[in-house]
Amino acid sequence: MDEFYTLQVAGLTRKLPVCRLNEKMSIAAFIMFNDVELTIACAKELLAKAPEFDVLVTAEAKGIPLAYEMSRQSGKPYITARKGVKLYMKNPVKIDDQSITTANKQTLVIDQSDIDQMNGKRLLLVDDVISTGGSMHAIEALVSKSSGTIVGRCAVLAEGNAAERKDIFFLQTLPLFFHE
Repeated sequence: MDEFYTLQVAGLTRKLPVCRLNEKMSIAAFIMFNDVELTIACAKELLAKAPEFDVLVTAEAKGIPLAYEMSRQSGKPYITARKGVKLYMKNPVKIDDQSITTANKQTLVIDQSDIDQMNGKRLLLVDDVISTGGSMHAIEALVSKSSGTIVGRCAVLAEGNAAERKDIFFLQTLPLFFHE
């Protein structure tokens, strides 16, 4: 029998599948891809909570739809830290990251041109879910190569102990499910 967790966020309700991460723990899988209604609503609510900023920064993959929509609604640009070096990058800067939902270490990369775009700017870091904080830490390490200032760190959901952090803002908590 399939297990689900009912999430209420940004005035919407979604049933998230509960997925076994390992023998001790399961997580509720929050996937914003393909859910335009949810992405628009969450972007609006996060922007209402956000401090003044000039540029949004996110990691490639699940944070992109949210950062794009926040960019569209605010009229501010966004930068994506890519998962690998791309041919167009003239001077790539790399950071390794370990995420709770990814088995292997991943590399996040931005180009010097992205760093130049962040210089002297107020930066808002964006992700879909903050759990261990690994992805957010990797983004912070990348943006520290610029003279920009991080003015906020946000996510739709804070999972597990991340909900206790005082350096982030988010819309809703997401529990972890432990097995005996």
